Amino acid sequence: MSERMDGSAGGWSRRAFVSRLGGGLGGAGLAALMGAGGLLGGAAMGGGAAGVGRPASAPSRPRVRRVIQLFMNGGASQMDLFDHKPELFRRAGERFDPGSGVRVEAPTSEPGKVLKPPFAMRRHGASGRWVSDLMPNLAGCVDDLAFLMAMQSRTNVHGPGSYLMNTGFLLPGFPCMGAWVGYALGSECDNLPGFVVLPDARGLPYNQRGNFSAGFLPVSHQGTVIQSHLARPIADLALPANGAGLGGEAGRDALEVLGRLNRRHRAAAGEDTRLEARIEAYELAARMQLAAPEALDLGGETEATRRLYGMDEPATEDFGRRCLLARRLVERGVRFVQVWSGAGGPSNNWDNHNSIVKELPPMCRATDRPVAGLLRDLKARGLMDDTLVLWNTEFGRMPFSQSGEGRDHNGGTFVGWMAGAGVRGGAAVGESDAWSWKAEHDVATPHDLHATVLHLMGIDHERLVYRHNGADRRLTDVHGHVVHGVLA
Repeated sequence: MSERMDGSAGGWSRRAFVSRLGGGLGGAGLAALMGAGGLLGGAAMGGGAAGVGRPASAPSRPRVRRVIQLFMNGGASQMDLFDHKPELFRRAGERFDPGSGVRVEAPTSEPGKVLKPPFAMRRHGASGRWVSDLMPNLAGCVDDLAFLMAMQSRTNVHGPGSYLMNTGFLLPGFPCMGAWVGYALGSECDNLPGFVVLPDARGLPYNQRGNFSAGFLPVSHQGTVIQSHLARPIADLALPANGAGLGGEAGRDALEVLGRLNRRHRAAAGEDTRLEARIEAYELAARMQLAAPEALDLGGETEATRRLYGMDEPATEDFGRRCLLARRLVERGVRFVQVWSGAGGPSNNWDNHNSIVKELPPMCRATDRPVAGLLRDLKARGLMDDTLVLWNTEFGRMPFSQSGEGRDHNGGTFVGWMAGAGVRGGAAVGESDAWSWKAEHDVATPHDLHATVLHLMGIDHERLVYRHNGADRRLTDVHGHVVHGVLA
């Protein structure tokens, strides 16, 4: 279990914290764990199992305390949304020939003719950034956004591409950014998870829960999935209908016995991060029984706020609800929240192989108003002063057609943006070629994005390591540079 940067357990003293938990689920076990981890004394932050990791110290004053990442699952088309290329209009319908002598290939199809964007794109704000007419609400926020205009992936395949954007590696089994952040900084909240995932109501993204994994880090740092569209967003949080006998004094006695058994088993097992994580999860579940229902209850939000997020329209209700929940969660101390747009599979996402004209507008419509609402709400509440908002996707699309009016995968270039604490609003770093086919200048990789996010949180990405199978593993592997052009 990781310690807070100030060495305390939330807003209570260590003695009061342990005392309050004594009658809870495995409270004695938690006390033993905290003592073993140095959390009941004055030890400096360690994080993870003893001797296997060393969280990074801050290279400078942290600008960001919490992150909301909006992930567009499937590969959002950069030239149809943000990357204006006149060449696509001049050469529309012609054979795609970038003139470099390079063999042109597509990952799932034969390259078609040059396909111009079917929707108008205009300049907005004092920064003059190009934004598609499909995103009119976001267009009004461009001067608060910093764009990475020449991002590049090492793959054109969804699974590896999503892993790379989330974990820094193409293969499964590695911790995602949210897990690394929790490992490095611990939680700001005792009664809610440090890392929460809000998936699309239509299903989990490509790689399923592998995108939210703690990998080889202690399991307590993995993402907690909240299905906000269900009557019970968190499974097994409340007592079942036939579980009345589990509460009251009998329940407290049972939990006290469980705490003793946990402590005895912990002592016999020795160093076992899996056991520690399981006990921590049970402890957290007990505390969440009080905190989570309040955090997830939108009943207290005003009608104006609900409209701001688009909850008054069927098209925007789901994503808008989850963006509003993201605000409520970071407001209550959750360190990292992911909000996903799009399920895995051939439809209901940003993977627009068949028709940009038919498939892209509903995705933009579902997200544009909620995203802009989130940015404006965070700003109005002063949360932008220490919150970072990310808009990401795993790769982009090709400048030529597939199936007549669709686009194939393209890891060669795509666009992402960030806003909030420490970000230079209106900035744009990087440029793709004349076709938006390949990133050309000031290329940014997923490792560079990760290094920049960690930097804003006061973490040196080269020093945030975890010893695993004889190697010092990092979120950025052996790569990554901070993109200073987007920093304020």
